[in-house]
Amino acid sequence: MKQFKDPEFMGQFIDKYRDMRNLWEVKNPLYRNKPARKASLEKLLQFVKTQVPDADIEFVERKIGSLRSTYRKELNKVQASMRSGAAAEDVYVPSLWYYNRMWFLEDQMEARESLSTLPSSLPSTLPSTPTEASEDQPGPSIQEEVEEPSWSQEDLSQDEALECGTQEEA
Repeated sequence: MKQFKDPEFMGQFIDKYRDMRNLWEVKNPLYRNKPARKASLEKLLQFVKTQVPDADIEFVERKIGSLRSTYRKELNKVQASMRSGAAAEDVYVPSLWYYNRMWFLEDQMEARESLSTLPSSLPSTLPSTPTEASEDQPGPSIQEEVEEPSWSQEDLSQDEALECGTQEEA
């Protein structure tokens, strides 16, 4: 797969990927259209086969995923350094050679809001404080210390006392 890593070939691959908006632009009407996506992937596959003859659709999808993942990591580093309040000259500079070529994905990398499947008004079944726990349930609360039994030499048999004595010496 060394042929795929050739910078000239990868640059062309990224450019072709950018032109196929239905593969990466979420708001594109064809983004959720499986036949259209498959047709675009087939076109990319034909291009990839010029360098990697035994490539298949899964190979192309993995390469796209790898490129996007690497770009996202670099983008996150840049954004984190900007949020940290670093001076302009201290902002992280991406070392990824194709970072600027992948810039079209920048606004597609926003994390979606998470959706809760729980109802908004659930009665709480767990006590929120240790005090509530001790009021609701008998027994010691988390904050109370439980006394550990202490054993004297008289409580132990001679064999046990000798065994404890040798352990203490060790």
